[in-house]
Amino acid sequence: MISTTSETLASRPADLGTIVVLAWSGEAPDGHMPYLLAYSLGDAEGGPEASSLAVRRLLESNGLPVGGDLVDGAAKPGLPISLLVEAGQAVVNMARLKAQCPVPREWLEAVGARGFAYLVFTTRPWPEAVPGRVVDPAALAAFAGAEETLEQAAHLVLPARSLRR
Repeated sequence: MISTTSETLASRPADLGTIVVLAWSGEAPDGHMPYLLAYSLGDAEGGPEASSLAVRRLLESNGLPVGGDLVDGAAKPGLPISLLVEAGQAVVNMARLKAQCPVPREWLEAVGARGFAYLVFTTRPWPEAVPGRVVDPAALAAFAGAEETLEQAAHLVLPARSLRR
């Protein structure tokens, strides 16, 4: 079971539409991997195309390449994006944006073991996965694993911080 929540703090939130973050963990060769998927619902005033363009601009203005190489947040301490894990929530912060979501126990265990999460922040809108509703795991796998989603995304490994660290 995966649920969503969102909050957008941007100079022009209407440009981005609603930004949503989903958390899940999945099998990897070396154990469970904690993943985060960030996307817009595509509900900007100008529609999905406007949302996609605004998300691309947000990512690129923060030095996050869309469709480029994996960015290792641990190797770039000045990276303007961070991950806070606290009280069963993952909070992604970057300039003009704060988005958070509840995380399942398995995700917390995986991020605790690894110390980081793998974030895919895609410019591809996903209007069907709205905040507060359970997302079917098969639908998540189809969207998150789609070539179009992955090619239109910034990929980051973000160190997990907590208020206690």
